[in-house]
Amino acid sequence: MSPPGRPKGEYRSAKHEGTPVSASSGPVITNIEDLREEARRKVPRMFYDYADSGSWTESTYRANESDFQKIKLRQRVAVDIEKRSLRTKMIGIDVAMPVALAPIGMLGMQHADGEILAARAAEAFGVPFSLSTMSICSIEDVAANSKAPFWFQLYVMRDRDFIGRLIDRAKAARCSALVLTLDLQVLGQRHKDIKNGLSAPPKPTLANLLNLMTKPTWGLAMLGTKRRQFGNIVGHVKGVENMASLGAWTAQQFDPTLTWADIEWIKKRWGGKLILKGILDAEDAQLAVDSGADAIVVSNHGGRQLDGAPSGISALPAIAQAVGSKIEVWMDGGIRSGQDVLKAWALGARGTLIGRAFVYGLGAMGQAGVTRALEVIANEMALTMAFCGHTDLKKVDDRILLPGTY
Repeated sequence: MSPPGRPKGEYRSAKHEGTPVSASSGPVITNIEDLREEARRKVPRMFYDYADSGSWTESTYRANESDFQKIKLRQRVAVDIEKRSLRTKMIGIDVAMPVALAPIGMLGMQHADGEILAARAAEAFGVPFSLSTMSICSIEDVAANSKAPFWFQLYVMRDRDFIGRLIDRAKAARCSALVLTLDLQVLGQRHKDIKNGLSAPPKPTLANLLNLMTKPTWGLAMLGTKRRQFGNIVGHVKGVENMASLGAWTAQQFDPTLTWADIEWIKKRWGGKLILKGILDAEDAQLAVDSGADAIVVSNHGGRQLDGAPSGISALPAIAQAVGSKIEVWMDGGIRSGQDVLKAWALGARGTLIGRAFVYGLGAMGQAGVTRALEVIANEMALTMAFCGHTDLKKVDDRILLPGTY
């Protein structure tokens, strides 16, 4: 994060850049991979696997990362790079860098009160936070425990009355944008979740129960919070009062009949900024423009839905070229560094969403870990921009990339 007294997103010298940070005599954290390893050590296997896996063969999950690595950068020298700024806007909101925290289901099972802690970290850093429909902490929990308006992510379910009330609750909580996820009409098969018995209610295996016993810090934190169920659903749907009844309800609720007509209804009911997440095709991007949405997220759901789909970064350029002048184009999937964010920006993304990168931080170190993930990404962005001879993110384009590598 920027040193005290300096605007977030502005970097004046290299003095503080690249400095490893440790959390209260804990491990030295230099990159997102360090946070992942620490999260793997601290978070119970069934919940760690839930975040750190994809569907079927996980080929798309892996491609999301590896396709970034294929893109090479052009180094430039003898340019005055003392003052650098990462600041920009996402749907009119000032942000310290073009990054928002993506909506993550069951985030509160990575760390007790996880959604609240992540929202606070995002607020302090100056980037948006998105709350999932399938969160552990409710809309009201997050609103009561943070000051900055946050975004709410909506899954469309068959119970339209519930969806309408959910939208109204988001408005009452002063959410500043609605993120509508389009690529979960049916649930992709995630082998690790099945093997771990991760369902509603959970049916953990003996191995996972034994694994839970090896995570005392996580367990004590969970015992210390009252938030251990799907806070946006339990108690808000007739007949759903516990995890057992929730399982029966959710099994019937994801709606395969979702169409663009439903989006029109949702947009009218919401009345505010609308972000459509899950776009991988230029034709769908144009339909999103026609729907009147404010932004789209080029996304394959982190490789958790259609295995064999293109990576987010490989799908981005064609979509940005097709509709980028008509709507804000963002992307997610595979972002594990500030270099990844800068590459996405260079290829036309005016914003990015990070998921696993901050989830690792949350599982590893709670709110401090989310902050550290954001610091790592901002630091890597600033350094990379400097090496490429730029000082203002807004002036960066695909000329910082090596031709033939993207």
